[in-house]
Amino acid sequence: MARSVALVSCVKSKQRHAAPAKDLYASALFKKARTWAESHCDDWFILSAKHGLVGPDRVLEPYELTLTNMSVGERRRWADSVYAQMRDAGLLRRDTRFVWLAGSKYKSELSRLLVGYEQSDPLEGLGIGRRLQWLS
Repeated sequence: MARSVALVSCVKSKQRHAAPAKDLYASALFKKARTWAESHCDDWFILSAKHGLVGPDRVLEPYELTLTNMSVGERRRWADSVYAQMRDAGLLRRDTRFVWLAGSKYKSELSRLLVGYEQSDPLEGLGIGRRLQWLS
């Protein structure tokens, strides 16, 4: 049976103090994605522009960095680094299915590296309002 791993992208809206990553990000979209991932997947991780692959309980300081303003080359280097973190964390097993709850800038380069794994993106093509609705 496949092991499902949700990949949730970080968001701009954060707490003003250090907190576990699952609590640091404060937007409604992130909170709904977290709730969905916790109830529908075996594991979930946050894709952070600054830290790469982040476990939900890892304590992080607030930061200001996004992939949105990065060049394609910078996003490719970020994806290579995240892929290495996934390998080190033991996520790259044949039975792993990745569920994307992440924006296109977080998904585009990394999904190419994960081409040999089952992937699904239930939010693909949906605007923010429809994403919030689907996650509810």
